[in-house]
Amino acid sequence: MRQRSDHAPVGLTVLTGFLGAGKTTLLNRILSDDHGLRLAVLVNDFGAINIDAELVVNVDAGVISLANGCVCCEIRDDLVESAMTLLDREEGIEHIVLEASGVADPGGIFATFNDPALTEKIRVDGIVCVLDAEQVFAYPEYPALLDLKLRQVGFADMLVINKVDLTGPEQMQQVHSWLDTHFARLRIIETSHGQVPLSLVLGVGDTDRVSKPTFPRGAPEGRDGHAKEFRTWSYEGSVPLSLEALRIGLRQLPGTVFRVKGVLFAAEQPELRHVLQVVGRRVEVTAGAPWDDQTPASRIVAIGALAAPDYEALDSLMMRSGCRSPEST
Repeated sequence: MRQRSDHAPVGLTVLTGFLGAGKTTLLNRILSDDHGLRLAVLVNDFGAINIDAELVVNVDAGVISLANGCVCCEIRDDLVESAMTLLDREEGIEHIVLEASGVADPGGIFATFNDPALTEKIRVDGIVCVLDAEQVFAYPEYPALLDLKLRQVGFADMLVINKVDLTGPEQMQQVHSWLDTHFARLRIIETSHGQVPLSLVLGVGDTDRVSKPTFPRGAPEGRDGHAKEFRTWSYEGSVPLSLEALRIGLRQLPGTVFRVKGVLFAAEQPELRHVLQVVGRRVEVTAGAPWDDQTPASRIVAIGALAAPDYEALDSLMMRSGCRSPEST
């Protein structure tokens, strides 16, 4: 079994959102899906997680081990201690998903895991907020609740508007108007029952998987077996890329490009592999190991909305970075 290198931090995805928004539904999909990743899920309450009994292979000291490589762990008194304990597990955790409490301010969680004492072990990969489309404006007599939802959205790299099947066009227009009043360039995914491609939620830094987006089991099928609401774009090339041009361009991508990931052949440090991770508005490029006997080449994949114009921006970005226009898929 492949082990994580000692120097590579484990990615952390934080799921935030108000009570009842659908975070646990999304977690259940992550835990039950055959995604091939060794994931650890940190939760406050085991009782809220509907784990398929057939998947359970072991239960020991607050940790449930599943047949698909996932482990589900209950948060003890100290969140950081609970997360660090996962890193010592023999199976070698590849990624951690933390479900924040529905009334938690994500600012504190973000600050905790961005402490320099932790960043060599755990890297915040992305913060995903789940919003209940039907209940956004519930309890108007308690304005503090709406303020909390705004903070949860404001800290997120990606927003999942869930339960759209329970609303109508007028309600959705009100939700988008409310969001537009407070935020710009949000990455927004509209869905029901937590049907979100796992490749958008989990940014595992495994570049062997960059060309294989993972969609949730039971998602509606479209062209090439992908969920019909989403489209992938890919690039492969041996021309060195300008990291500076890439960073600038990626921060200006339209909001309907949700995730970009890949391995880069960089013009600035051509002897090293660079790993690219983009989750919503978060852009990260990190230098990795030398190419050694591998032929340097870039491989990039993006996932976004079905509309083709979004991918013209990616084509243009690759041109500015020193490459020919790639083909979208």
